[in-house]
Amino acid sequence: MKTHNDFGLIGLAVMGQNLVLNVASRGYSVSAFNRNPEVTATFVAAHPGQRLRGATTLPEFVASLSRPRKIMLMVKAGAPVDEVVAQLLPLLEQGDIVIDGGNSLYTDTERRDAQLSALGLRFVGAGVSGGEEGARKGPAIMPGGPASTWQVLQPIFESIAARVDGQPCVIHIGPGGAGHYVKMVHNGIEYGDMQLICEAYALLQAAGLSNDEMADVFARWNEGDLQSYLIQITAAALRQRDPETGQPVVDLILDRAG
Repeated sequence: MKTHNDFGLIGLAVMGQNLVLNVASRGYSVSAFNRNPEVTATFVAAHPGQRLRGATTLPEFVASLSRPRKIMLMVKAGAPVDEVVAQLLPLLEQGDIVIDGGNSLYTDTERRDAQLSALGLRFVGAGVSGGEEGARKGPAIMPGGPASTWQVLQPIFESIAARVDGQPCVIHIGPGGAGHYVKMVHNGIEYGDMQLICEAYALLQAAGLSNDEMADVFARWNEGDLQSYLIQITAAALRQRDPETGQPVVDLILDRAG
């Protein structure tokens, strides 16, 4: 194993774990850290032979990385990001890069960018889209921050991103919080799509179609201009049966959030 690793990631929930495995599978050595050392140890033990090193403390984690350090945070947006950044600051050196891969508010990213820039550090807000499977096999990535920082991150991000027509689904969005701003717009469009799907479902149900018939309608829509992952999984969900009762799962789910 190399003395220093190429990339570091903090936060080993499913998204973080899958991103670590994605980066490692592209030939980069990766250091991983979670605030619960048992999570880190279990994750590393489950993936022997990977170019992967687990750290039990933040100082150990930071010291394991080559300069300029490239550290990606996959933690909950808001105060947890600020807490991790505050813990990292005494350990970093000028030119090191901190990447927030969560769904942070773009104004928070602007603030953190200004804070770290004043200390000679680099901060990147990077929207990550594709869910758990995308994180492992290839997400779409929307990085902001300085163009000079993008040049450092570009080889890694292009290697792990999804590809369409041979092109990686990642591009430098712009300075400051631009990446998280675009991710915010992306999420708004997605939630709008989901609302439209809900309304289409309600109309088809009111018209007397069965779940299987509605699934057929969504499947046909998915073959044309409306083709999308959301339409695809809607058709699949409408066909899903509860193994215990044999009833459609959508009829057993409570119509409420939380």
